[in-house]
Parts: sequence; C-alpha cells; structure tokens
Amino acid sequence: MTADHTPARAPAPGGSRAELIADTALALLAGRGMRGLTHRAVDEAAGLPPGSTSNHARTRAALLKAAVRRLAEREARVLGPGEMPTPGDGPGDPAIDPVPPLADALALALHRSLTQAPELLIARYELALEATRRPELREFYDAAGRGFREPLEALMTAVGSAEARRHAQSLVAWCEGQMFSCAAGADHAAMPQRAALRAGFEELLRGMLGR
Repeated sequence: MTADHTPARAPAPGGSRAELIADTALALLAGRGMRGLTHRAVDEAAGLPPGSTSNHARTRAALLKAAVRRLAEREARVLGPGEMPTPGDGPGDPAIDPVPPLADALALALHRSLTQAPELLIARYELALEATRRPELREFYDAAGRGFREPLEALMTAVGSAEARRHAQSLVAWCEGQMFSCAAGADHAAMPQRAALRAGFEELLRGMLGR
C-alpha cells in the first residue's frame, strides 16, 4: 500500500456498485490526479474484487465518462427542489423584486459546493483538463455542463433578463472563478462566507436586470 492510498468508500445506502466505482474514481482524481486513476486503483480503493471496474467500464474513456456523469449528479444535489427560487408574477410587475431570492439560492448552492465537497472541485478540474486532450470526453463533459447552464438560462429569462444566455454564462463564469480560487488558487485557505457570496450575486444580478 502506498502512502497516498485512497481509502475505500462505502456506497451510500441503496447505492449501486456503479456509483461506488464512479465515486471512488472521483476520490482518486482528487487525491492522486489523473495519473493515479486506473481500473486497478479503483478496485483496490473501493475494496472490490479485481476486474470489477473493468467489467463496469471497459476502457479508460468509459471510466472517465462514468466519473463525469457521477460528478454532475452529485453537484446537482447542492440545491434541493424546495430551495429553488420561485419567480413572482412576472418581470412586468415592478412590485416584485426577483433578485433577493435568486441571490440567496445561488449563494447557498455555491457555498455548499465550496464547503461540503471540496474534493469534487479538484476532480472536476482534473476532468476538465483531460477533456481538452480527449475529444470524446470533451463532448461528454460539455453536455453535462449544459445540464447546469440551460436551467440557469431559463431562470434568468423568468426573472426578466433581456440577454438570458449571456447573463447565465457570466454567472457561471463568476462561480467558476470563485470555485477555482478556493479549491486551487490564492483563496484556498480563506473560504468566503455565504453572506459575501450573496452580496456578490446580488451585485451581478442587479446590474444584469437593471434593478
């Protein structure tokens, strides 16, 4: 056993072997980097019989895709359906200000991403960089990303954005900057408070929506 051996991860209640394999792959990416991710390493770290990971994902590309899919699933859980903001009667009603609930929801989701599962951020950057070298993974990674951008674009449309796509892209870029800075950049030792994130989102949203 090497010094950087990633401990086995028990599957969540009701979790499948496929989820265990993908979760372990993400843990290895975060702990050892792309070079540390092999089928054998996943078997060992997950406590599975030799060959289990190969049976689930025959090739390295298949294993990476499984990791991207699982990453998207886990990241999507940072905000529950009941925590999503509900637009008011419509952007035409001046009495309704959609900014506070939207800023609250976005700040909550980002803060949870930064504090509850920081290893997922490292794994995501490993996968993003690998996608620049693997066209088949690039397409898969981008498709997973659209699962986040398109709902945000729809939400921006609902709250009255005149350029919902551009505004959604700007919000995502701001979030990405915060996540990289906290996961691997200059702010890795100083996690921002939720209130500070909310203030940043509110400033952005008020500029975008003209409120």
